[in-house]
Formats: sequence, structure tokens, C-alpha cells
Amino acid sequence: MTFAALVLAAGASRRFGGDKLSALLDGEPLLFHAVRAARAAPVSRVLMVARDGLDCGTWSENPPVEVLRITSDALSASLKVGITALHDAEGVFVFLGDMPRVPHDMAARLAAGIGGGSAALPRHDGRPGHPVLLSPRLYPEIARLSGDEGAGRLLRGRGDVIFVETKDPAIHLDIDRPQDFAALRAR
Repeated sequence: MTFAALVLAAGASRRFGGDKLSALLDGEPLLFHAVRAARAAPVSRVLMVARDGLDCGTWSENPPVEVLRITSDALSASLKVGITALHDAEGVFVFLGDMPRVPHDMAARLAAGIGGGSAALPRHDGRPGHPVLLSPRLYPEIARLSGDEGAGRLLRGRGDVIFVETKDPAIHLDIDRPQDFAALRAR
């Protein structure tokens, strides 16, 4: 199968109070950790949907990272633009730019587990996390999303969503507020 990765990085970081994706973690922007996880996925293409002014880095080695700039910070807008651009992929992994510790082997595990499912998600302690692998069956439904919602609402309660169990709680670790970032840096 031909998979692609989508990194969502167009948010306004309102709860953080500033540009969280450029905040330095281990000597590099927070966003770069998410991009590295996306590039480790079994993909032929990586697309980052980013807001204007964000330093997206230069990622020329395979797979290179394409950057698509948008002005909306609504999660649905980023997701829809990315899925539209990657519509020919047989599956799209969705990575969030503010999730720096996603295990690099998780995407391959999702790809191996999706089978005929509409999506595959990692799950730790009964809670789903990221990244998410979406099948083309969901692309039309994603096109109808609006506001600040992602694919979560579409996936809840579906019988064809595959969960891949993991012992790694990092699938839940996102940085929304300064205290989240401070706690991560203190570890």
C-alpha cells in the first residue's frame, strides 16, 4: 500500500500563549520532533500543513517534507486541505505538530494492523492516541468537517476502527499549555 503522512501545524497556540511549535525541546523546535516521527513512518510522502511564518525546517532527504501554508487555524481546515492534497494515498497517517514523543515505530504497527478497517489508532490504558491512520473510505466524511474538530468525532462508535495496543503513554502527550511544556522538559 502507498501511505502518506500529514503533519498538522497550523494552529494558533492560544492556550500556550505563543508559538509553541517553535519552542525548543532538546535543542530543536517542538515541531521537528513530530516531523521526525512522520518521516519514520512507512510513507512515500510527507506533507505539513502549516500557518504562515512558522519555521518548518528543511527536510530534503527521503521522504522529503512538502509544506502547504494556510491562513486558517481551524483543525478541520488543516485536515481537509491535507487529505485533499494526499487524496491518492491508500492511507494517511495524521501526526500533530505538538506531539513530540510519538513512538517512531507506531505508524508501522498501525499500517500492519489496519486490514480492512476505516482507521487504525494506538491505544494505551483504554484511551486512543496519535498518530491516526485514515483509510480513503473516510476522505469524503473528512471533507465535510467544520470548525475546530478533527476526525475524532467521525471515528467514535464506529465498528470498523482498529485499535493497536501500546504500553507507551507518549501517544497521549501533547503540548497545549506552558505547564505541559515545562513538565515535558523537566522529565
